[in-house]
Amino acid sequence: MGTVFSFDVRAAGPGPCVAEAVAWLHHVDEVFSTYRPDSPVSRLARGEITLAGCPGEVADVLRLCESVALVSRGYFTLRPGGRLDPSALVKGWAVERASAILREAGASDHCVNGGGDIRLSGSPAPGRSWRVGVAHPLRPGELAAVVSGTDLAVATSGTAERGAHVVDPHTGRPATGLASVTVAGPDLALADAYATSAFAMGAAARDWVEGLHGYEAFAVTPSGATWHTSGFHPRVMA
Repeated sequence: MGTVFSFDVRAAGPGPCVAEAVAWLHHVDEVFSTYRPDSPVSRLARGEITLAGCPGEVADVLRLCESVALVSRGYFTLRPGGRLDPSALVKGWAVERASAILREAGASDHCVNGGGDIRLSGSPAPGRSWRVGVAHPLRPGELAAVVSGTDLAVATSGTAERGAHVVDPHTGRPATGLASVTVAGPDLALADAYATSAFAMGAAARDWVEGLHGYEAFAVTPSGATWHTSGFHPRVMA
C-alpha cells in the first residue's frame, strides 16, 4: 500500500500472532493496492472484472466507503480524480483488523502503526497510557501535539508527508483549508476516512466532527493556529 507498518507488542513471545497480522496486511495489499496493476481493486477500476469477481472483503470495504461518503456529505469519495480508489479507508481498516488479530491471540497490549495511522490497544505498561505524537505539518521534525490514550484509534490527514494530495471532491481542486487534521475514536477504519473527509472540508470540519458520535479532532491551520473539538484533549506543543 505504499507505506510502512510497524508493531509494538508488549508481551513475551508474540511472534506467531504478529506473523498472522503481517500475513493479513500482505493479503490486503494484494487485494486493494492501487500500486499493483494485478490487484482486484485495480482490475475492478479498469473494468476487467466485476465486483462479484473480487474477494468478498472488497464489497465490504466499498459499502463502508459509501457510508462515509454519505455521512461526510460527499467530502469523502471512492473515486478521487474519477478513478476507483478506496485507499483513504483501506489502510485504517487493515490496521484495525491486524490489531484485532493480536487481541484475539492474547496480545492485548500493543500499538500497530500503518504509515502514521495508529491503533492502540491496552497499555504500554501497568498504569500508563500510550502517547502518540502528531507531526507538525509546517515545522518538519517538530510535533504539533501529543495524544495519550489506551484503547484508541488515531489517524492524521495533512500535507506533512505527501504535500497537497487530498482533493475537495466538490471543486476538484486540492484542499487548502487545513494543514493537517487528526481524528481519534474507537475504530481506525472510520478515523482514517473521517480524517480525509475533515481535511477536504477545511473550516467546516470542526462542526462536522463535533456531530460524529465517539470521534474527536485536532487540527493545524495553514497559518499555524490550532483548534480541537470539545472532547479532544491533546497536549499542544508550543
